[in-house]
Amino acid sequence: MSAATEPYAAPPTTGGPPPGRGARRTWIVLLLALACAAVLLTALPDGKDDREGGPACAATTVASAAPERTLTRAFASYGDDGARTDDWTGGDGTHSVKLPDGRVLWLFSDTFLGQVHAPPNPQGQPHVWRDTSAPMVRNSGVVTDRSGALERTLGTPMFADPAPGQWRWPVAAKVEPRSPGADEDVLRVLLWTRATGTGPWIYGVPAATEVATLSLPDLRVENITQISDQRGVADPEKRVLYGTTTVDDGEWTYVFGGTDAQAAARPTSHAYVARVPRGGLADPTAWEYWDGRDWTRTGKPRPVLGNGDHKGVGSAFTVVRTRGTYVLLTMAAGTEGLRHVTSYWSCSPAGPWHGPAKAFAPPLPKDSAGAGGSGSGAGAPDTAGAAAAAPYNPQAHPAVSGDGRLVLSYDVNWLDPAAANAQAHINRNVELYRPRFVTLRFQRES
Repeated sequence: MSAATEPYAAPPTTGGPPPGRGARRTWIVLLLALACAAVLLTALPDGKDDREGGPACAATTVASAAPERTLTRAFASYGDDGARTDDWTGGDGTHSVKLPDGRVLWLFSDTFLGQVHAPPNPQGQPHVWRDTSAPMVRNSGVVTDRSGALERTLGTPMFADPAPGQWRWPVAAKVEPRSPGADEDVLRVLLWTRATGTGPWIYGVPAATEVATLSLPDLRVENITQISDQRGVADPEKRVLYGTTTVDDGEWTYVFGGTDAQAAARPTSHAYVARVPRGGLADPTAWEYWDGRDWTRTGKPRPVLGNGDHKGVGSAFTVVRTRGTYVLLTMAAGTEGLRHVTSYWSCSPAGPWHGPAKAFAPPLPKDSAGAGGSGSGAGAPDTAGAAAAAPYNPQAHPAVSGDGRLVLSYDVNWLDPAAANAQAHINRNVELYRPRFVTLRFQRES
């Protein structure tokens, strides 16, 4: 096996039948071949070939990761611009979608608005900063124009709270037909509904998956449909929210999701996958879930990745498809996940997923490695519970990728056992709560 650098390419829209099962030699060989094919069709979605090194699929890992400074600086400049007081100055949960007219919509979860102030901050550090009066909303959208320049912040919040003590975080979004086969396109945005929690659930308890339908080109929210209500699952760590990422393959849209484990300092969550016919994201009856053997609308979903230890995903991860191979990018399991992004690969959205591969550490803002602000920004500490900046939520952005590269964003927050301390740090250095970007190239075994 030799390794070759594999540029990212948009996934082909193919999804044909599996290859032939071999020549007929004797009736015994024929029966064996048919039996093996039956097992394969039962074990894999749509009967797709999952042989390692098989047609159009091979082991694929990250060959290189380089800082994407242009995008990182663009969001920093936009957030620092004090011309308006009702626009975005920082946020996390970064997702993007290219609109039919060439614009790109960037979606964020918790978002700071208002103004930021020039350095030095009140602690005498050389950081742009915000004061405690800065408003925060649960979600927002920022639009780039056709040239790629950040243009404006949409009215916030984009998606209203469903009830007191609950809110919506936007995740993956895609343009699709209003209904299967329809001529009119709309924008679908998957939403995670969360509710106020205590103890380890300071960032909210998982509640439900929803889908918002937005008209084009005006991005008006028409309606929000609930897809999966998880509040009946007693253990919040076993609730599955879908929409961290989507991947198109043929006539299907595969929707990935996961649990949100909180039991350990750096927990490992489980990944799940569902599928929907193109145009059907907003129809709960069209969703099919992988149950470990087949796609089902009524059976119990089963995880496709995660063993609670050294294999698994963060609560948010991303998946892309390149030359028939699915590549999943996530924060690493265990304490390594405090600073490293790793990957898995598969020939099918339902697995088996191979990995984890060698991880890489995305760069952090300068002067963010320690509470005193004297670090180099090389990364967060290797031990859980220490106070420092930490990356999370890696997300792919095909809308701004190209030239053989995949753009990946990651969010940065201050890791601190005391929530008040974390909030103080992201106020005194606004770089800590803005997306940062790297460009990836893949390596393919051949």
